[in-house]
Amino acid sequence: MKKLRNYVEAGSRESNEPRQWNRNTELCVDLKTILRSDRIARMDESYPGVLTRDDVDHFIFTETLPPTACRRNPRLFDGRYISLTRWNDGSLRLYFKKLNTDESFSVEKFALGVFNEISMALEGLVEE
Repeated sequence: MKKLRNYVEAGSRESNEPRQWNRNTELCVDLKTILRSDRIARMDESYPGVLTRDDVDHFIFTETLPPTACRRNPRLFDGRYISLTRWNDGSLRLYFKKLNTDESFSVEKFALGVFNEISMALEGLVEE
């Protein structure tokens, strides 16, 4: 069984001595941050990333994106009736949104709206 070090006295309420430092604490280092979301690190903000030591007293922190940060199938067009998405393999897919069949529903109005949105979505792709 490991013996625990006795640090109870240092920094306790009864003692005014400063707390002792752990062995893995680095004092006075240069830290360069490479952040994707902010220009400088904000107070009380945690960033996922990798810390690399590249010199004696020099560290670089690089923020990484979480695996779910980038959308798998981004929407190229999002309309009232349809949405157009691009899949990972480069193919384009049209999706119909939930059909609202209340008393004001008209098949002709729905078909014309779908036609207009498909035309707008494809026009946007041709311009790219």
